[in-house]
Amino acid sequence: QVQLVESGGGLVQAGGSLRLSCAASGRTFSSYAMGWFRQAPGKEREFIAAISWNGGITYYADSVKGRSTISRDNAKNTVYLQMNSLKPEDTAVYYCAAGRGPFIATIKYDYWGQGTQVTVSS
Repeated sequence: QVQLVESGGGLVQAGGSLRLSCAASGRTFSSYAMGWFRQAPGKEREFIAAISWNGGITYYADSVKGRSTISRDNAKNTVYLQMNSLKPEDTAVYYCAAGRGPFIATIKYDYWGQGTQVTVSS
């Protein structure tokens, strides 16, 4: 069982940066791949980025590639999402998730956080 709590969201101007954090409970955090997703009002949940259990492999959606970096610190049971050059269309609730699977692009996510709001003003 893994419990996830996101933080770091807020209001930022377009072009600005934010770093989201996701703190996990449980001793098995390092055995899970971690992902970030977002959901804007009226839209489907969207995959953003994923990182393998040891941080060796990362994978990004085209919408954030080159502007975002996912990382993790297994000693702190925390995964991060650094977002730069933010745009108004990045406004959404951001969720982290934990899961397992053989391929980073097809991880089955079993545990989800409650989300943190990111609002980008123009």
